[in-house]
Amino acid sequence: MLGPAPIEPMQVDMQPEHNENTEEDNEPFIVENPTLDLESYAANYSGLAKLHRLLFIADHCPVLKVEALKMAITHVSFTCNISLYQTLHRKLVETLGSAGRLPDVAGGAASKDFAPIDNQWIEVRSKKAAVLLEKLDTDLKNYKSNSIKESIRRGHDDLGDHYLDCGDLSNALKCYSKARDYCTSGKHVVEMCLNVIKVSIYLQNWAHVVSYVGKAESTPDFSEGKESNQTVLTKLRCASGLAELAGRKYKSAAKHFLQANFDHCDFPEILSPSNVAVYGGLCALATFDRHELQKNVIFSSSFKLFLELEPQLRDIIFKFYQSKYASCLKLLDEMKDNLLLDMYIAPHVNTLYSQIRNRALIQYFSPYMSADMRKMAESFNTSVPALEDELMQLILDGQIQARIDSHNKVLVAKDVDQRCTTFERSLTIGREYQRRTRMLILRSVILRHNIHVKVRSKSAASGVPTEGFDPRE
Repeated sequence: MLGPAPIEPMQVDMQPEHNENTEEDNEPFIVENPTLDLESYAANYSGLAKLHRLLFIADHCPVLKVEALKMAITHVSFTCNISLYQTLHRKLVETLGSAGRLPDVAGGAASKDFAPIDNQWIEVRSKKAAVLLEKLDTDLKNYKSNSIKESIRRGHDDLGDHYLDCGDLSNALKCYSKARDYCTSGKHVVEMCLNVIKVSIYLQNWAHVVSYVGKAESTPDFSEGKESNQTVLTKLRCASGLAELAGRKYKSAAKHFLQANFDHCDFPEILSPSNVAVYGGLCALATFDRHELQKNVIFSSSFKLFLELEPQLRDIIFKFYQSKYASCLKLLDEMKDNLLLDMYIAPHVNTLYSQIRNRALIQYFSPYMSADMRKMAESFNTSVPALEDELMQLILDGQIQARIDSHNKVLVAKDVDQRCTTFERSLTIGREYQRRTRMLILRSVILRHNIHVKVRSKSAASGVPTEGFDPRE
């Protein structure tokens, strides 16, 4: 195992281990009937992203657990992440043991499902990691003695890459952050920000992600118009979208994902183009009105390319826009199990589905003065009593201006007197105009008579003069 790195400590911007997920996000759940092709799914990712996603699937899907753990063990064997290798192997032993599939000593058929832990691999990888760490640390010290900024920056990046390969995210974050002091160009600053963003996403430290996205975008040499920066810009948009998604700011998350460029979407260390389509599409469905959905999603030439990767989601969006709510909600239910196996969208699936359904109910009723709740229940694949409960909640929240006729099972819009509403709005605007006019007159009089208002402070008692407030400033 690796010991502490012999490099000087450094203060990073904030605690890297902080996880902003709420208790609601961490509620346990089990997925019984996924339709996920695990091999093709895992092929979309690399590095820790692949390992974290496979581990998440293993934790929440008994059907795919053994396959996911075996795939993760195969992938982790190409790294120096010894602790994760041991964790995955322990989980596999527990799973096979609980299923009664542990091998017998004679090496029967059950032994094909089980590969014993490779202690030789652990020893070899541990020594290799320690030797490489010592070499990288020595190289960095030599670079510092020669005071060559570019070499020092690369030395910190190499150390960060090594720690990341070993699964030591805290030290990787520190090393990548240290490179900031030795960047000699805007390109180097952006590279440093992307490295920190990547590790912060692994740590689910979303505040850190937002902070470094802002630093990358404010770099002087970084321009959104340059073709060479489109890949970087798409990575930043995706990182911002994930951070907003984690913070339950779904509309903002949708806007970030919708700005991703399909031709430059190359971020396998975090997510795939299919993820961009799913995250952006679901967040847009839950928060956009009809005009926004049409303009930013359906008629978007760039996002259409993402939706081609997810034809089921594309159909859902089109059916929602065409007010075919029954088939839209049915398709949503069909893809729910697969969504629950995605580590970033899973904590938000129930909330997003609820918001999409509520928005559908609101849009369904918006053109009518009254609606038959029996027909409405048919359109939403539900019973009349359940629909009545949903509508009651929307009315109480002020999202639907209507009342329910429980006897006749009719939803009736509130009769709004447009003439009175117009008069009230005119009077409100008039009062606001008078208030602003009086404020302007008062300010002009104060300026004309050169009136100063002096503010007494604690220093006044000690005889120190205080500065007055000048309204002309």
